[in-house]
Amino acid sequence: MARPSWIVREAEVNGYSPANHSGTVNRRLISPDTVGARHLEVLVGTIEKGEGALPHAHPGIEQVCYLLEGTALVEVEGEQGVLEAGDCCFFPADKKHVFTVTSDEPARVLVIYSPPYEENPTRVIR
Repeated sequence: MARPSWIVREAEVNGYSPANHSGTVNRRLISPDTVGARHLEVLVGTIEKGEGALPHAHPGIEQVCYLLEGTALVEVEGEQGVLEAGDCCFFPADKKHVFTVTSDEPARVLVIYSPPYEENPTRVIR
């Protein structure tokens, strides 16, 4: 049976290093380009220890991070919290946030943007 176009396999998606991040490889799973999604974007990222997202904000874009593996320190507008595997955090639109992996092993994180961010430089404030 042929796979429907709306099923995406992570192993078949090319990885990329996102802007304003270090030690990170993302794979865009659900997006306007992959399945024609118009209102959200889903990606999975692998981030090395001590690496992650530098301070930034997304104008008009909400972001959710669900930590699949590892641990991380997250910050929104100066307030910090610790994520463990199975935890989820919310980065409100327009709020500066930071994501740094603290586990010895790489962290894997599922990220959801609404509306899609698409790594568009006009949709981020550093």
